[in-house]
Amino acid sequence: SLRHPAEAVILLHGMARSSSSMNKMAKTLRSAGYQVVNVDYPSTSAPIEKLTVQVFEAIEPLLNNASTVHFVTHSLGGIILRQHLEDHAIPNLGRVVMLAPPSRGSEVTDKLGGIFLYQWINGPAGNQLGTGTNSLPLRLKAPEFELGIIAGDRSINPFLSLLIPGPDDGKVSLARVKPESYSDYLKLHTTHACMMWNRKVIAQTRHFLENGYFQKEAKHHD
Repeated sequence: SLRHPAEAVILLHGMARSSSSMNKMAKTLRSAGYQVVNVDYPSTSAPIEKLTVQVFEAIEPLLNNASTVHFVTHSLGGIILRQHLEDHAIPNLGRVVMLAPPSRGSEVTDKLGGIFLYQWINGPAGNQLGTGTNSLPLRLKAPEFELGIIAGDRSINPFLSLLIPGPDDGKVSLARVKPESYSDYLKLHTTHACMMWNRKVIAQTRHFLENGYFQKEAKHHD
């Protein structure tokens, strides 16, 4: 018995991950009554433009059938959604929650993009996520939809954090998570790699999908 039978949520995982990284999120949103599609795509196999076409060809039937389609994305997944919206409208687009999107690129790519190991792990899309002139995220138009951004400020990778100015989640600095426009923003004490399994992140994601804003946390919990 779906509580939101006509509302679908599409999950797009991050780079060098698989849909299994979004399983816990999927389970929670299903139990909340959404029709959930946890998309798996070969994130390290092709440039972002090509990955975007693959992802949206796979979910096209759903986009046409649901009355409202929400998205929850991790990292690169958010850039893929925005890349699609450059040239395509999604008339039934609902709310979007992006976890740690490299909205303004990542310094990690700037510093490591030329290194073979980085290229081997992240593939062609990885080299498009820098902050310089060839940065794909920096070319995208400002989001024109209800968008909640969740950023992490905890890193378990001291090496990568040394490459990133200011507070960061081990991959993306807080300063580069926010796009030009968004509806709400939340910083949680979590890492880039594990954010989508975090209980608070999942609860806040659900809250935003239902209300269009995050639940403000009481300060004494810090």
